[in-house]
Amino acid sequence: MIEATSCGGVDIYRGKILLLNKNYRNKYEGWVLPKGTVEAGEEYKDTALREVLEESGAKATIIKYVGRSVYTFNVPEDVVEKEVHWYLMMADSYYSKPQREEYFVDSGFYKYHEAYHLLKFSNEKQVLEKAYNEYLDMKRANLWGSKKYYK
Repeated sequence: MIEATSCGGVDIYRGKILLLNKNYRNKYEGWVLPKGTVEAGEEYKDTALREVLEESGAKATIIKYVGRSVYTFNVPEDVVEKEVHWYLMMADSYYSKPQREEYFVDSGFYKYHEAYHLLKFSNEKQVLEKAYNEYLDMKRANLWGSKKYYK
């Protein structure tokens, strides 16, 4: 078994969530949250911010850690166990441009219910639900956008 660690973000701007659509030679298609592999010596927060920027062009600020997901998938002659650490983030605009080199063919910001139904994987739907509830709690408490509450 191969173990891999990634970090990603639930990036929100004005209540809408950033999603990416990946299409790798028609073998892998679907909407996902931005995430990627931790590089040597890199902090998880730095990985999450870098991956969001690289994969979508979106500039974001981390608001708080929202948890991790673990899943496995098969590669030729082995199994990969992947652990992903997720952060709630605030984007600075609706700007996004999918990273073609990583086979992202579309990107955009979607309302919660649209994003939830577009997401391909159930573990990402769970992360989205948790992060969006955190966002709503912060909005109700007038804390969203107040930099002193960033963690």
